[in-house]
Amino acid sequence: MAVAYQDELKPEPEKGWRSFNWPNTIGLTIIHVGALAAFIPALFSWPAVFVMIGLCVLTSAIGISLCFHRALTHRGLRIWKPLEYFMAFLGTLSLQGGPITWVATHRQHHAATDRDGDPHGTDKGFFWAHCEWLLKKNSAVPDEAGKVRLAPDLTSDPIYRFLDRNNVQFQLLLALALYLWGGWSFVVWGVFVRLVLMYHSTWLVNSAAHMFGVRPYKTNDFSRNNWWVAILSWGEGWHNNHHAFQFSARIGLDWFEFDPIWLVIRGLRAVGLVRDVKVPTLKMRERMRAQA
Repeated sequence: MAVAYQDELKPEPEKGWRSFNWPNTIGLTIIHVGALAAFIPALFSWPAVFVMIGLCVLTSAIGISLCFHRALTHRGLRIWKPLEYFMAFLGTLSLQGGPITWVATHRQHHAATDRDGDPHGTDKGFFWAHCEWLLKKNSAVPDEAGKVRLAPDLTSDPIYRFLDRNNVQFQLLLALALYLWGGWSFVVWGVFVRLVLMYHSTWLVNSAAHMFGVRPYKTNDFSRNNWWVAILSWGEGWHNNHHAFQFSARIGLDWFEFDPIWLVIRGLRAVGLVRDVKVPTLKMRERMRAQA
């Protein structure tokens, strides 16, 4: 089921240094430079690495993949509301924008995938889809009015508005908590290294999974199933499946398509914490395969 949203076309961004989104560019540069501190021997510790891994699972796998993407953007499942808010808070700690910003941008991506209007379409090249779309002024990224139009279900919720406004502040509080817990080693690994690893695994879904891989289903875009991106992104790399069945809470549809988030969803459904879980029927999949 395609998302029926489309933002209006806006003027082309300026050229040269004026074309940069300087807050994003400076922030992402600081994060990547900060991650290089992991190579300082005094800042390495196995507890810090384990903290980083645990936070990756909580903030990226649960917060972004399960909550922001499959539940909030595509409504592939309904989560018990207090748990949904907690998962959305975890997603906010991924520093990819708050829930409203993330969902509105992703819905815009599905409304105009790989063509004009897509915030990170591969029609503009690999690097644009991977991260340049964040570094440059980008008219396809929803503004405040666009967020209201694209994500009215979230902009009407004061808790989601609060999370969206304060996503940077929450990251700073997390950094402070990690410093008090384990010093600079925990900050470097739990914030900077984690963010760099999770940024690029997410960005690869936008870039590599739209350029390299197989297309078992016919879709009006360049989406591909890419096994190694799936490994790096909690199953999100089965991306042609996702674009064929955007409503589906399960993205790895075949037995060999490992989708750890689907296993989590099944577990939560078994204990009654999620409901209305949507997956495509076998007939729907066969019909789409026949068209490919």
